[in-house]
Amino acid sequence: MRRLLLLLLGLLVLQQGRCFEFVIDGEWEEETSHLQDHRERHKRAILTSEEQDDFEAIRGDDITVKSYKVESRITSRFAHTTVRSSVINTGSKAQSIGFNVQIPKRAFITNFTMNVNGIIFIGSVKEKTVARNLYAQARARGKAAGIVRANSQDMETFKTEVHVPPGSNIEFELHYQEMMHRKLNFYEHSLYLQPGRLVPQFQVDVYIFEPKGISMVDLPNSLGAQFTESIKVTKTKDKAHIVFKPSLQQQRKCENCTGSAIDGVFTVRYDVNRDSNAGELQVSDGHFVQFFAPSNLSPLSKNIVFVIDVSGSMWGVKMKQTVEAMQAILDDLTIDDHFSIIDFNHNVRCWSEELVPGSSIQIEDAKRYIQNIKPNGGTNINEALMRAVQMLIKAANQGLIDPRSVSMIILVSDGDPTVGEIKLSTIQKNVKRVMREEFSLFSLGIGFDVDYDFLERIAMENRGMAQRIYANHDAAEQLRTFYSQVSSPLLRRITIQFPDDSVSDVTQNRFDKYFSGSELVVAGKVLPSNSNILTSYTTASASRMDITLETEADTAELDTELTKQEHSFHGFARQMWAYITIKQLISERSLAPTAAKKRKITQRIMALAVEHQFVTPLTALLVESEGGTERLLADSPKDPKHGCCSGVGGGGGSPNGIAPVRVVYQPPPWVQMTTTPPPSQVEKGPEEWALPQQVTLVDNDPHFIVHLPRSNMDVCFNIDSKPGNILNLVSDSGTGLVVNGQLIGSKKMHKNKLNTYFGTISIYYQPDGVSVTVSTESIIMTDGRNNHSFTWGSTAEITQDGMRISIRKNSHVSIIINDNIQVMVLLHRVWKKHPVSVDFLGIYMADNNQYSPLVHGLIGQFSREPEVSVYDVHEGVDPLKKQATMEVKGNTLQVTRGWQKDYRHDKKRGSNVYCWFIHNSGKGFIDGHYTDYIVPNLNSFLRML
Repeated sequence: MRRLLLLLLGLLVLQQGRCFEFVIDGEWEEETSHLQDHRERHKRAILTSEEQDDFEAIRGDDITVKSYKVESRITSRFAHTTVRSSVINTGSKAQSIGFNVQIPKRAFITNFTMNVNGIIFIGSVKEKTVARNLYAQARARGKAAGIVRANSQDMETFKTEVHVPPGSNIEFELHYQEMMHRKLNFYEHSLYLQPGRLVPQFQVDVYIFEPKGISMVDLPNSLGAQFTESIKVTKTKDKAHIVFKPSLQQQRKCENCTGSAIDGVFTVRYDVNRDSNAGELQVSDGHFVQFFAPSNLSPLSKNIVFVIDVSGSMWGVKMKQTVEAMQAILDDLTIDDHFSIIDFNHNVRCWSEELVPGSSIQIEDAKRYIQNIKPNGGTNINEALMRAVQMLIKAANQGLIDPRSVSMIILVSDGDPTVGEIKLSTIQKNVKRVMREEFSLFSLGIGFDVDYDFLERIAMENRGMAQRIYANHDAAEQLRTFYSQVSSPLLRRITIQFPDDSVSDVTQNRFDKYFSGSELVVAGKVLPSNSNILTSYTTASASRMDITLETEADTAELDTELTKQEHSFHGFARQMWAYITIKQLISERSLAPTAAKKRKITQRIMALAVEHQFVTPLTALLVESEGGTERLLADSPKDPKHGCCSGVGGGGGSPNGIAPVRVVYQPPPWVQMTTTPPPSQVEKGPEEWALPQQVTLVDNDPHFIVHLPRSNMDVCFNIDSKPGNILNLVSDSGTGLVVNGQLIGSKKMHKNKLNTYFGTISIYYQPDGVSVTVSTESIIMTDGRNNHSFTWGSTAEITQDGMRISIRKNSHVSIIINDNIQVMVLLHRVWKKHPVSVDFLGIYMADNNQYSPLVHGLIGQFSREPEVSVYDVHEGVDPLKKQATMEVKGNTLQVTRGWQKDYRHDKKRGSNVYCWFIHNSGKGFIDGHYTDYIVPNLNSFLRML
């Protein structure tokens, strides 16, 4: 393991003859002993604490900071941030002036430039060995400089110093890029502002452009109430501009103070509009990015074993904060969840030897157990984790847990193993060997004494993630926040795929879990094609059902839109693909089984980082004067708290179990694909289910068309009822099927008549307790315990028990029950500003649906086809509409020949269906009166007529 020893901050010395003298900032050193590892860990904690206490963006005694400006351009969740500062040495002596910027740990520096009295230094990213050789050449001539990146809680600090004579002008400019990770339903962009002095021109600009639209922008006021008036937010449908521009007086700590009150993190939170659960597919600059963040799905139940370190080092604040967090976490469990607690020091104890339901009695007992823990002794991580896995295996083997539930181990520890198996690599292998594919391990490292690199490796290898918990006053809140990110799993076994020969170089596209409030991201290159449409297919397993979702994007549309945006980041898709790829390769490198595999990954990381100008653990930023005579070197350090090459997965937000080990799952049997389908093998989306040509339907306001197969005749009637009434269409107590429709009214009367339409259709299948409610806004599937909602905005296929649902984007929904009953609901959209019309639904039912003899309803009764006789056909008042006499069900009716519309194949104009029209709301053709078919709610069976 390699450690970076921070030695001496680099100096750039400007003398009379404009000669530069530089000192190297750090050395890479091989770790020599386990004991040394502990000493270094303690040293790192002290260094970090000191850096936090005295951090200033601009350092120097007699200097004037003319300006300090930060600009972030966020386009489609990818941010490019630029920090600029202009400084003058107004003192009477030569002095060192420092430029320090804290950047998020997940960001990559992309460039740094510096103008010192007209000498311009320009940065370029090179392989670390190449950069160091060039740097060493300059250093040998006495012309070299060092730049240090140190570490703080959530940030890394970029530092440089230049030693200049009086009157010197220095301009600094740093660029870095990062992907916004969605957590707890929002993206968060943080800018660390601590100028340390008053600045005449101080300004922060954050520009956000999201093609689908911005749903919310929030600015937590962490800088203080005095700056509220200095922050301005301008928001349109798809853009936002946040400006923070305090005056000199507003910057002062007090009215006559010379110190700056700006000291903290400037945070912008936002989220985007999502018109469907299928996700958002964007194509730009020859690259694509698929964002997947479904909502309105019922959570999967959880099986959790909490494994808590109670060794002596946890004594005091750490244990107190852990207990406080566990109290709140246990309260979050539901009766559908199962859990247990293992606490360990040199021994391992179980609160319960088996998983138990999250009932209020069990939760209260677990709270008491946690409260009484007294930390002492050593640390036996290996045995504790083995016991946790055995507990999950036992519960699974005994059938105590739902096979669709999510099983996880949450490890909380603050130190290295000291008892039992203490070799970290062996513990890692042991855990990997016993963990089942369906289990996940999440590691929480408290403080700086734990080997975070180890915790992250075992989590990543086992479909989880790791997070450092900083041992301070809000450690309990950090623990609770982490748990909130993983407490609501919505989907398992997610795969995002693309048609054959449409994409290449795809980032990780298989994910073990999706947690509510997060986001999965897949990126890649778009291959040349004759089509201007790219389509993606997402398959996943939800609670009791399997789903396939389809979305598409125009390959040229976004680039056209970006050219119109003044403050967008045009290269976002290309850089985001490289960012995600490098992050995932860095993770994969840390788990490489052989040296050869590691070298191969290393070469790919370096090539991509140089091409896309990212400073990574394997590249360096060489900053040269225009003639190349003066050089500075910026290394990305081995983060002693994070691990040199750990880089938690960039693609989908680490809570979703991103791991470089590609786990291949068997897809649901109805998904037509190979067992291990790469994206290139996907050729089509969900299967289209077609109704037979002859159907019984209800459409428009509402027109019923009943097809009578034996008579080869269509009979029509209208129902004139009131908005809000629910009409029963099919009620079959024999099969347990109910189809009901609720009426809505037009916006106003037309020709003294208020037209009514079906605004909601409900299909309820009692044996499975499953109900599908289709409205003009959404398709909602419920089964008594779970509630899943889909929009009309994407194509999807859902399978649960004996029911299959196929949604066609902005077109129709097909529902098939046990392969013998088929219903299609058609969506009609009208102009939103139409003075009269409203969106409505039509319903089409196959004539060969297999009902029981008990079926009834406005449509169901005709599954027993009545004898119909039509005679005395003659001219009517309207020469195009003949009249006749019909005998049916013992009634003699006067009927009119006309036509109604079948909109299945042409939703705008429809196709004519010629039929005999029954007047007076079907009186004489239907049993009883139409009011007999009004039911109290959408899932009500019809009472016997």
